[in-house]
Amino acid sequence: SVSSGINAEYGGLQCVYEHESSILKCTMKFGCFLPPQHNNKRKLPIVYFLSGLTCTEQNYIMKSGFQRYAAKHGMVVINPDTSPRGFDFPGEHESYDFGSGAGFYVNATEEPWKTNYRMYSYVTGELPTVVSSNFNVNMVKSAISGHSMGGHGALIAALKNPGKYKCCSVFAPISNPSECPWGQKAFAGYLGDNKAAWKNNPVYSSLQYDATFTAKEYEGPKLEILLDQGSEDPYLNDKQLLPENLANACSNNKQINLNFRMQQGYDHGYFFIMSFMEDHFNFMAKHIC
Repeated sequence: SVSSGINAEYGGLQCVYEHESSILKCTMKFGCFLPPQHNNKRKLPIVYFLSGLTCTEQNYIMKSGFQRYAAKHGMVVINPDTSPRGFDFPGEHESYDFGSGAGFYVNATEEPWKTNYRMYSYVTGELPTVVSSNFNVNMVKSAISGHSMGGHGALIAALKNPGKYKCCSVFAPISNPSECPWGQKAFAGYLGDNKAAWKNNPVYSSLQYDATFTAKEYEGPKLEILLDQGSEDPYLNDKQLLPENLANACSNNKQINLNFRMQQGYDHGYFFIMSFMEDHFNFMAKHIC
């Protein structure tokens, strides 16, 4: 990994690294916060944060204020980009909710996306391998978090890989993509337009990427999920997020403990995220520190 930026922050280091991804077949960047404790010999717990539509690795680094809480708890925090970069497929850069900046954390099966748009395998496989090879982390103590499209990514990563992440923390996630316009557009483009297949594939199949359906069938170790949702989020009212469907699925599965909090007056953006970031780091620290 090659550093493309290091800044001292809260006694630690906020870095951005780039590396050649064998899964995505391009150069990828990811943020890496090393807390003050990174100079000790003890292996540190790790948090992955997945961002939403249009984001790069920079949004979470610059807007969320997470570093204060990661430093306090002694957590390494890794946040990747939201899609492969450097390609120019037809239609890739034409809309904010598909293609570049909108990889949706799936492994595409359709042309021309299937060779490079493999963000699910990147986030759950290659990126942890890169991190464990280069930083002093305890991979057994991992948590995953995310916002909006990244909340969807965090949920499916946790639900499809039982035990890999000790807990899951999400802000306004796209909770039932098979049933919302954003998800239907992305799934049709990346996975093909057989909507029945999106819903009916078993939870651990390579084509099941809907958290509401995976939650119904999840059979792993007890999974703790904290979900915060702003009551004034326009995408909640537009039925893009559908957290109530996820909550219903989780309520019928004793292996999932979902704490679903509706936060009055908050919208979808980073003012909302930063307001509850401390809560989410305290929640994750309980499970991995």
